Amino acid sequence: MEFHIDNMWNGKPLTHTPMKVSIEPLKNGTVKVTASGILFNDLPSPPPVSPGCDGATDQLWDYEVVEVFFLNSADDTYLEVELGPYGHHLVLLLQGRRNIIKTMLPMKYQVMSRTNDSWVAEAFIPIEYFPPNIDKLNAYAIHGSGEQRQYQQRYPQTENITQPDFHRLQDFGDVEFSTIIDSNSTRVYSAVWKESMAANQFGTSRYRILNSSRPFQLYSQRKTETLICLSRQILAP
Repeated sequence: MEFHIDNMWNGKPLTHTPMKVSIEPLKNGTVKVTASGILFNDLPSPPPVSPGCDGATDQLWDYEVVEVFFLNSADDTYLEVELGPYGHHLVLLLQGRRNIIKTMLPMKYQVMSRTNDSWVAEAFIPIEYFPPNIDKLNAYAIHGSGEQRQYQQRYPQTENITQPDFHRLQDFGDVEFSTIIDSNSTRVYSAVWKESMAANQFGTSRYRILNSSRPFQLYSQRKTETLICLSRQILAP
């Protein structure tokens, strides 16, 4: 599966070549997501990824980033994957609109190439991170800062609203994800989903949504300016 993020969030056309995203299942139990396109480098990058870290970075949405959301619209459960051009990533599970139940999940991620004006990166997402019965998808590309911040969207927002909201699930486009992952047609959630949903149900989840002047963004209780280094060893496929 391959597509371009070829609209602004409000449906206006882009003035540059769009980011390209491809999704490919692998035989080792992961799904490879590749992002490629222009490197704008028009705002500070996150702290460098330290040796031995897998690159998981909280609040990556504040930087130049590509995001892909995979939605089970019957249950409103979705996987959010964020990819940065400098080796950073962020993987979240959400149950209900904007409701984070798990974040900073480990993942193999590597920037394959980066020049002054382009980048290509590959993420290897464990199948168990995907909710079952995915039938909707959206993707976003973000860069710039302040008044020059740009929000691009695969399936743009369909109503006359004044600011982008990436968690408007009604704007997501249809996808037959079972043609990519055969097992995704099941209604059974993986262990990581079951544990995260149970923690959310009984109020033991460490994550919540905070109010923000930018309502399309999500926040966890933990705010940090430094890179979180995960100790789990991530092996290349």
